Amino acid sequence: MDKDFDGWNEIKKQTNKSAFTDFVHAREVWWCALGTNIGFEQDGKHDTFERPILVLRKFNKDVVLAVPLTTSIKRNPYNVIFMHEGEEFSALISQVRLISTKRLKRRMYQMSSNIFNGIREKTKAMI
Repeated sequence: MDKDFDGWNEIKKQTNKSAFTDFVHAREVWWCALGTNIGFEQDGKHDTFERPILVLRKFNKDVVLAVPLTTSIKRNPYNVIFMHEGEEFSALISQVRLISTKRLKRRMYQMSSNIFNGIREKTKAMI
């Protein structure tokens, strides 16, 4: 499958020029412009190159540690499966990464403490 690096590059230029003026906290799930990445790194989807991410930790107003989320369930030690509003999701803990808050587009919801703590602990154990 060919990746649309040129399309992502145009969006990436605009994203870089933008300013993040919202507030973000750990446990929040956001739509995030992850873009088109190399090899097996998790990509954003559709023409906006976005996907949901879970904020594991906020370092400051400019950067957060995040893990991508998916509805494609794989049962292995690097995917933490959880339920939200009756649907099964997976946190791709092997894809944990530092991201600029400029990539955050829309807040979706705040994850429950129990689910979040489980994902955080499994991420720590993986590292």
